[in-house]
Amino acid sequence: MEIIQFEDFKKLEIRIGKILSAEKIENSNKLLKLQVDFGTEKRQILAGVAKFYAPELLVGKLCPFAFNLAPKMMGEIESQGMILCADNGEPVLLHPDKEIPPGSIVK
Repeated sequence: MEIIQFEDFKKLEIRIGKILSAEKIENSNKLLKLQVDFGTEKRQILAGVAKFYAPELLVGKLCPFAFNLAPKMMGEIESQGMILCADNGEPVLLHPDKEIPPGSIVK
C-alpha cells in the first residue's frame, strides 16, 4: 500500500448520491449503469457490482461516490464518477446511518 499525504487525499471529493435507476449493460456480466442524483445534478455512473447486486435492489439507496474523477469511457458508455464500496472478496455497498440529502460531502 502506498502512503499518501493528506493534501493528496483532500483532492478527492466524496459525495452522497441517491441511485435513481440501475440497469444491466448488454454484453457485460460485471457492470451496471446507474443514474445518480447528487442534489444539484444527475450523473451516469458505471459500477462493477452486477454479479453481487440486482439492479432493482439499488434503486433509492444513498451511497458514497468519488465525485470529481475525470469521466471515463467504458466501452461505448461514459462513467462520470465511481461508487465506493467496502471489499471482503466482493463489493459491499456503504450507506449513511441517517437520512442525508443527495450531494452531501463526505469528510
